[in-house]
Amino acid sequence: MRIRLLLLAALIPVVSGQNWTPPKTAWGDPDLQGMWPGNMGVPMQRPENLGTRTTLTDAEFAQREAQAKRQAQADAESTAASDSTPGIGPPSYWVERGTPTRQTSLIVDPPNGRLPPLTAEEQKLRKEARGGKGFPGEWRGEASSPADLNIYYRCITRGVLGSIIPVVYNNGNEILQAPGMVIIRNEMIHETRVIPLDGRPHVDSSIREYMGDSRGHWEGNTLVIETTNFTDQDAIGSNGAGYPGDPGHHSADMRLIERLTRVNANTIHYEATIDDPKTWTKPWTILIELKRDEHYQLLEYACHEGNIAMGDILSGARADEQKAQQKNSK
Repeated sequence: MRIRLLLLAALIPVVSGQNWTPPKTAWGDPDLQGMWPGNMGVPMQRPENLGTRTTLTDAEFAQREAQAKRQAQADAESTAASDSTPGIGPPSYWVERGTPTRQTSLIVDPPNGRLPPLTAEEQKLRKEARGGKGFPGEWRGEASSPADLNIYYRCITRGVLGSIIPVVYNNGNEILQAPGMVIIRNEMIHETRVIPLDGRPHVDSSIREYMGDSRGHWEGNTLVIETTNFTDQDAIGSNGAGYPGDPGHHSADMRLIERLTRVNANTIHYEATIDDPKTWTKPWTILIELKRDEHYQLLEYACHEGNIAMGDILSGARADEQKAQQKNSK
């Protein structure tokens, strides 16, 4: 606990020396209600050359600001540059960029801002998954069934962390409260968690859910949420897809501890500790600053509508198989 608090204090000294008291709800709980979108631009893992530094220097921050300015200018272009590479994504001005910050990485523990090593068990699992093809989030070859496409492609969910970690769009989060419960709504996929605070136990371990089973309680002004009963089908990282470079796959035994602390009128520190001894050799923690924005709107996330990717991928794979069979029969 002491190490965690020291890490947070070193990272963002926004309330040092201030005597700020969070407002309370009508029934006496700390008031976290409102729109709290996440801010993009902070990498999940810290560049190795930065070591244990949690904040950028003035010069490094100036570089990040300059890059944001160049990106804004590119986003403002109405036509594609002649030397640009075409892709399947939307125009860049559709993408949410966020505001540059000094935070060097979302991971704040381990102190180097890097993921801890994978266990030998997880390394073997990743190597041998699906006959050596890898997990669906890490491999985009032929698809024999919908299960060969990850839950990102199938528009199922982004998981708990994939729904709240800021990505290219849909970074809104709304917190609602009622006596004995907290509701967290994510704009991404429109996930909604209703989290009881009355001390009830988790559901039976035989019940598994993509978003897990959450239970909360207050520790002073901090909302602490423990989530268990996960599946092993989603992944931790950008959009919950588990692409290379993202933390990726976790086991069904993962235990997630989230801590939400309102540190001033317009800031919530969202801290999440991932404890999964089957996957990583030790727990690791991320920290995201959520900024209050009452003008933010949770907009529709239309993932399935007009999404013909799965049908095309599967039919293409069947066509390739048929062509191979015809070639072999000659």
